Amino acid sequence: MDTTHRIRAHFADSAQLKLAAVDLMAPHIARAASLMTDCLLADGKILACGNGGSAADAQHFAAEMVGRFERERPELPAISLVTDTSILTAIANDYDFAQIFAKQIRALGDSGDVLLAISTSGNSGNIVAAMDAAHERGMRVIALTGKGGGRMGELVTADDVHLCVPHNVTARIQEVHLLTIHCLCDAVDASLLGDEA
Repeated sequence: MDTTHRIRAHFADSAQLKLAAVDLMAPHIARAASLMTDCLLADGKILACGNGGSAADAQHFAAEMVGRFERERPELPAISLVTDTSILTAIANDYDFAQIFAKQIRALGDSGDVLLAISTSGNSGNIVAAMDAAHERGMRVIALTGKGGGRMGELVTADDVHLCVPHNVTARIQEVHLLTIHCLCDAVDASLLGDEA
């Protein structure tokens, strides 16, 4: 086995997917960033959730908002719903794992807030439940998916934004998810602070 060849193939596949997806996804990413910006300007907040690698992406997004992305700016209100182990384990134990995000959204979400719901398959039961809870609270949803969007794609309303990576390999989808998150952070900063020369 030529490990270097396999590594080069991963790089090439990732780069090719990103270039192939940009025309399809860029207008939707811009709309999602606008939705986030409008929420923040109205004193709303962004909640984020996902499982596994998508949980890491939810944390990454919240960190970029509360801390900073590429330039200094005031802190922005974003909460990752994947980080409080006491809440997660209590809900999973006392109720059902499918409710670990939905119950937090019902507790913390307000009308006008935004949910960033991340799932590579679009079929994660607890993310589907989170979308339902967000809609109940009058929140808008940005669904970040792949593999055709799955059940999440079916729940997206006209007020929501669906960012679906046109691919079926989880690793490739996750790589585009990270790039998408960085694009969202940059676009929000540009909207709030002005374009940087």
